[in-house]
Amino acid sequence: MIYAAIVAGGTGSRMGADIPKQFLPLGGTPVLVHTVRKFLECAEIDFVYVGVHSDWVNKFTEMCADSELDASRLRILEGGKDRTETVFRIVQSISAGHGVTAEDIILTHDGVRPFVSKAEILDSISAMEREDGVTVCIPSTDTLLFSQNGAHIDSVPDRSTLFRALTPQTFRLEKLASAYSSLTDEQKSRLTDTASVFITAGLPVGLILGSERNIKLTTPTDMRFAEMLLGDDNL
Repeated sequence: MIYAAIVAGGTGSRMGADIPKQFLPLGGTPVLVHTVRKFLECAEIDFVYVGVHSDWVNKFTEMCADSELDASRLRILEGGKDRTETVFRIVQSISAGHGVTAEDIILTHDGVRPFVSKAEILDSISAMEREDGVTVCIPSTDTLLFSQNGAHIDSVPDRSTLFRALTPQTFRLEKLASAYSSLTDEQKSRLTDTASVFITAGLPVGLILGSERNIKLTTPTDMRFAEMLLGDDNL
């Protein structure tokens, strides 16, 4: 089975809006609905799980119904206190509802990345023929600075070796669950994305080149840019 786990439990404080950013309208439709639709439109995915804040489970269910999303393949549940906990609440729900086999695949994705392409989703699935974990990424085009104290530069890493992590990040579900179980509470507290679970457990994560369009909506400027992208006929 192939599952999508869409993480959307945050409050989006940096957006400065009255509601979490994932529920803001984009072209008249909530951002998260756009994101979920991308995965539901991919026939290869059996079920799409979405983790949202407890206050928004019913409201988002109504949004999906209003947008006529395929409810038979959609599961909406309460997320955790952070991104990682939300992913593993989804993993637990999958395990309880369907069981987990060595062949199962899970694509983890940020709910506020509505411009993920079908090619990125399909490339992630195809990569699992040769990998147990992969992440979509793009090469860094900026010079990045390393500073321990935040006031002075300690070093300038070689840009050619640096990539910006995007999502989806895709894994063999059984191995992801096992890797997470192997970590200490301290290690879990330092996780920044799902790929970090594999990396911290000493497992390799492959790279898949994605698109600059697969942006994460975090600030009001991002939303203005997203409105322009939405009007692009090549979306």
